[in-house]
Amino acid sequence: MKLGRLNHVGVATPDLSAAIAFHRDVLGATRISQPVEMPEQGVRLCFVDTPNGGTQIELIEPLGDNSPIHGFLARNPAGGQHHLCYEVPDIGAAREWFQGQGKRILGPTRIGAHGTPIFFLHPRDMGGILTEIMESPVHA
Repeated sequence: MKLGRLNHVGVATPDLSAAIAFHRDVLGATRISQPVEMPEQGVRLCFVDTPNGGTQIELIEPLGDNSPIHGFLARNPAGGQHHLCYEVPDIGAAREWFQGQGKRILGPTRIGAHGTPIFFLHPRDMGGILTEIMESPVHA
């Protein structure tokens, strides 16, 4: 099993509009996607392109009372780095491999913000980092 590129770094924020303004006005980001609501995941998000050729920052805020990031923001009220997301060529094979390694998978495989299948790995099994695994999108 070999991980692909780092697709994005997820950053939880209590205020998506403020986070967008920070990345645009302070950090000089010029390409920021429009916010999108993902009710099935309980988040509202957007992506900030970085100048390094593909890795993005995913800004996520809770959407609704049952959002899974409420707990993170309760522990980190100002927000912060939430997860890392790596690409793999075959999500099913990756899931089987991680399970075979004794890694705990959090929930079912589902469709993520890039429109491809994803799953999450428990931070205690991944060096303290919540890790998202996503099937590589087709890059044009």
